[in-house]
Amino acid sequence: MSTPTGPASGLPVRMPRPRQSGRHRRPEPVVAPEGAAALVLAVPGTPSSATRSLAEEVISIARSELPGLNARIGYLDGDDAEYPTLASVLANAAAERIARFEQAKAAGREVAEPEGPAAVVVPLLAGPDSALIRRIRQAVMDSRAQVELTDVLGPHPLLAEALHVRLSEAGLARADRARLFTVATAADGIVLATVGGEEGVQAAGITGMLLAARLAVPVMAAALDVEGSVASIAEQLTGSGSVQLALAPYLVGPEIAEGLLDAAAKEAGCATAEPLGAYPAIGKLVLSMYMTALGITPGTPQGAQAL
Repeated sequence: MSTPTGPASGLPVRMPRPRQSGRHRRPEPVVAPEGAAALVLAVPGTPSSATRSLAEEVISIARSELPGLNARIGYLDGDDAEYPTLASVLANAAAERIARFEQAKAAGREVAEPEGPAAVVVPLLAGPDSALIRRIRQAVMDSRAQVELTDVLGPHPLLAEALHVRLSEAGLARADRARLFTVATAADGIVLATVGGEEGVQAAGITGMLLAARLAVPVMAAALDVEGSVASIAEQLTGSGSVQLALAPYLVGPEIAEGLLDAAAKEAGCATAEPLGAYPAIGKLVLSMYMTALGITPGTPQGAQAL
């Protein structure tokens, strides 16, 4: 039995926490604006169930950070059946936006005519690859939709974190430099494997410097798609004193041909970590690219004042 003021048993009542006021109050959670452009993840490589699972997990991470996000997946080498092509996904996104507008008008609602991009395309690439970017641009043109194309995900400190985690998962690096124990298989030199030729190597080198600072070991980038690049970098590392090397893929995964990573590890004579895959940072960077393109920023708490 209870009373208007609380339970009659006299048990303590858990009252809701009062909302903090003023400039230090937590920002309100951000949600996707109504009618915002679709986020379309451009996935390179040969489509497969594994590739689709990875892309869907990346999208799931992005949606968890921005509720209400309209996100889709387009494949560069899709078949428009099981794996929709990027061009068809973009064309459908534009057509659906026009259809929603016309339905709202027909229903007598006062709605503004759609303006701005119908979609924001985010390449699922850690670093630049001019050949793949050209194909993405071509797909955008083929769609005939108003689309904004973002840059690739890196270089970025979150990617250095992801590389560190993948190396530690493979037993090739300590999970935390502050810990006193050592890992017997920890590498003392890292070959940062990427694609995209010299441009890709230069971009990967920036994230490589951040990784080197985390691991306190030398890190040098090499191009998997340039013959002899991995072996040459491995020789430079061993020549400068590294004894135990490891290959760290600066790759999400779908952009690399099957077997190329294992062949590179054999060429360098070292073990390899897994690609970045659907590490949480990948989903967050994809969303960050989308939000920046549309000018969406985290909400400001009510009553907060600009400094």
